[in-house]
Amino acid sequence: MISKAMAETINKQINNEMYSAYLYMAMSADCSSKGLNGFAKWFMVQYHEEMLHAMKFYNYLLDQGAEIQLQGIKEPPKTFATVREMFEKTLEHEKFITKSINEIANQAQKEQDHATFTFVQWYITEQIEEEKNDTEILQRLKLAGESGPGLFMLDGALGARAVTVQTDFSTGVPITGAGA
Repeated sequence: MISKAMAETINKQINNEMYSAYLYMAMSADCSSKGLNGFAKWFMVQYHEEMLHAMKFYNYLLDQGAEIQLQGIKEPPKTFATVREMFEKTLEHEKFITKSINEIANQAQKEQDHATFTFVQWYITEQIEEEKNDTEILQRLKLAGESGPGLFMLDGALGARAVTVQTDFSTGVPITGAGA
């Protein structure tokens, strides 16, 4: 069993992950409205990944016998000036998520909660990938420019991204292993 304090922290992280999904859905919608369907697809795939992240935490709490306390999700911005701004906001947000996951790991160590500390290691590794991907896309946007053929080519390249994570949560989500 995890402590009430740890369950509260993880419930807050579920909210953070749900906001991430909501933010990326908003970015996808904005890209779609601008005819940037490749970017829209990239953000929608990111939405699915964030939903999985939330559900892994959710199922972890259930497995630990802790209470789920869903919270309101704040409204994300609706529009963005440029795609570059979207990815700058994405990187900034992922750094916030990294910080909050590191705080969970620190709390787990302080409480000597080895199960939670082990569980959260997957997220720590995942955040390295998230920040790296966002940084690389920002670098490519700087090279390609924010209009014309470069943006068109990058839109096509990012549109090749496919959903590779579980999207049906009706039968539960494994808290460890593949499909994450």
